[in-house]
Amino acid sequence: MQDLEGRNALVTGSATGLGRSIAVKLAARGANVILNYTRSRTEAEEAADLCRAAGVQVQVVKASVADADGGRALADAAARWGHLDMLVNNAGITRHARDHSDLDALSKDDFLDVYAVNVVGAFLVLQATKPLLVAAYKATGRASSVLNTSSIAGVKGVGSSVAYAASKGALNTMTLSLARALAPAIRVNAICPGFIGTRWFKDALDEAGFAEKERSVQALTPLGVASGPDDIADTALFFLSDASRHVTGELLLVDAGMHLGKPRA
Repeated sequence: MQDLEGRNALVTGSATGLGRSIAVKLAARGANVILNYTRSRTEAEEAADLCRAAGVQVQVVKASVADADGGRALADAAARWGHLDMLVNNAGITRHARDHSDLDALSKDDFLDVYAVNVVGAFLVLQATKPLLVAAYKATGRASSVLNTSSIAGVKGVGSSVAYAASKGALNTMTLSLARALAPAIRVNAICPGFIGTRWFKDALDEAGFAEKERSVQALTPLGVASGPDDIADTALFFLSDASRHVTGELLLVDAGMHLGKPRA
C-alpha cells in the first residue's frame, strides 16, 4: 500500500525504537523520510537503509531538538523538498527515579533537561517547520499532520520519574492548544503508549530484569501482551494517514489496556 507516496515526513528521535519503526513504516507506504538522531549515528544510518529499501528519498540529520538551532537544521532539511506533510515529535528522554515519593532523587536540572527535550523540543521543531507544513496544506488542501509521542505517564502520573510524567502531561496540554490554534492547516494529535519493549528499558535493566518486566506487563494488561515498537507504530500511522483526516486534538492511549488496571482473575 503506497497511500503516502510523494509525501514528506520528519521523525525526530528515529535512530532506534518507536521512532525507527514509525519511519520505516512511513517509507514502506511511500513517504520520503527525514531521520533524526543526537548520538546514535550508526543506528540512524541503519534505519535510513531500511527506509531506502522502500525506494523513497531519505535524509539523516544530527540535531538536538532541545535548542532552536536543532529545529532549524531539521526544517532546512525538509525545505529541500519544498514542503512537509507529516511531523512526528518522537524524541524524548527521562531521568530514572521510579520511587516518586523520593523527592531528593531529582534535581532542578533533571526537570529542565527532561522538559527541554520532551516539551520545548517538540515546540521548537514545530515552530521551525510550521511554514513547510502550511505549504503542504496550501498545495493539496489536505491538513498536514503533527503527531506527538506522549505516554501513559502523562495521563496517569506514573512511570520512570515525576519529571518524565509531568513533561508528558505538559506535552498533552500543548497538543490540545496547538490542535485548536493551527487548524485547519495542521492537525495535531498525540499517542500515549504504555510499556514499549525498546532500548529505553533494556538499557535500564539487565536481560533477566527486562524479561521479568515484560512478564509483569503482560500480567497487568487486560490484553495480556507487552507491546513492541511496531505495535505502537501501526497506531501512529493511523494519525499520519488520511484515515484520521477528521481527527485533531486527540490523545490516544495505546497501552493494551494498562490504564484500566490489573485484569480480574
